[in-house]
Amino acid sequence: QQEGLIHYQGYAKDVRPFLAEADCFVLPSFYNEGVPRSLMEAASMQLPVITTQNRGCRDVVQPGITGFLCQEKDPFDLADSMERMARLNPSARKDMGMKGRELVLKQFSIDRIIEAYLKVLS
Repeated sequence: QQEGLIHYQGYAKDVRPFLAEADCFVLPSFYNEGVPRSLMEAASMQLPVITTQNRGCRDVVQPGITGFLCQEKDPFDLADSMERMARLNPSARKDMGMKGRELVLKQFSIDRIIEAYLKVLS
């Protein structure tokens, strides 16, 4: 931020206006987390996603179809993925985003989540 390369917006109660302005969503996570909600939110807003091959993260991306995966803690691989995304024409990014939304609706709908919980509980 001090170098003028990024502008930190601070806390936002509603991220949709920010996502609506983006060309893609990048989350270089290396935590052992579940499926990051931020990735599902971005994909559901029809953004192509760049994230790591980390557990949970990779469940939201079909490589080359809904976005790109990169190696954890590898800034060069991340930069390559970002460059690949930037070189796509807007139509290809839009198509990736639409397919990402379809994936999220199919795989992570609330009905499917409730069904999975009930299956585990029974």
